[in-house]
Amino acid sequence: MKNIAGLMGFREDVRVLDATLRDGGLVNDFYFTDEFCKELYRTNIKAGVDYMEIGYKADKTMFDKDKFGKWKFCEEEDIVKVFGDFSNEIKLGIMADVGRCNYKQDIIKKSESMLDLIRVATYVNTMPAAIDMIEDAKNKGYETTCNIMAVSTAQEGDIKVALDMLGHSPVDCVYIVDSFGSLYPEQIARLADLYCEMGAKYGKKIGMHAHNNQQLAFANTIEAVGDGVDWLDATYAGMGRGAGNCSMENLLGFLRNPKYNLYPVIKFIEEHMVKLKEEGATWGYDLQYLMTGILNQHPRTAIAFTKENRKDYSAYYNELTTQD
Repeated sequence: MKNIAGLMGFREDVRVLDATLRDGGLVNDFYFTDEFCKELYRTNIKAGVDYMEIGYKADKTMFDKDKFGKWKFCEEEDIVKVFGDFSNEIKLGIMADVGRCNYKQDIIKKSESMLDLIRVATYVNTMPAAIDMIEDAKNKGYETTCNIMAVSTAQEGDIKVALDMLGHSPVDCVYIVDSFGSLYPEQIARLADLYCEMGAKYGKKIGMHAHNNQQLAFANTIEAVGDGVDWLDATYAGMGRGAGNCSMENLLGFLRNPKYNLYPVIKFIEEHMVKLKEEGATWGYDLQYLMTGILNQHPRTAIAFTKENRKDYSAYYNELTTQD
């Protein structure tokens, strides 16, 4: 059992990253207004958030620009237009998916960009390509993370090999990512031990990105903090794909570091996130996401269930459990 005194204090090394525009963008195809983005930036400053992930660097030859908002692609002119009037009071980052990003061309040198952080998203079996992306970003001057997705489906031996490969890479931080929201705190504890052992050996930070399919995103993030994980992802009102993420209001309410301020977060949710839901954006815990979480399955079918306004939960459960 964890020492409660450890959770009642705070660690200087903890960093909070707001992923609302990126993970939340999966809910509304990245169609956020410029004023929403600017006010989110201002709120993150007031709240003491350390990093703000503003979207993806998606390959424009693979994704139709007419079908997505600007934060699917995060072109430099758009970043400057929205955030250029601010004085770099918070670090900006983007996510680049292995196989879905023309990183050599689309990620420019840090000296020419407002971005500070490149987050490379990969699966265990695409680690060599991920490391090439990490090396490219580091050579261009960026901080980097590697987010190992769907770790709940990977064998421990494969995870260990991937972590050792990352240990020898120039990556700054390696993330535990519960993509399907299927993990329990006990499993997070074991993974955190594994990741933190690598981090201590190679001088890497460890991060946590949780999904809320079983209403455990916040609990799993707390578990990770108690296990020595330093970088913590959250989104306002938990906005994110499907069941969403660890909510910023939960996380900042929990962290004892006086640099973090909960009130601006609550104010932003009241004035902006409620409006998004009223306008039709749909995310958050529901029974269909619980089912995919319990079964350790990708939530794509649950997302489709939601979009079709289905309510036949028992039939859907049978569909999930009788797949070939």
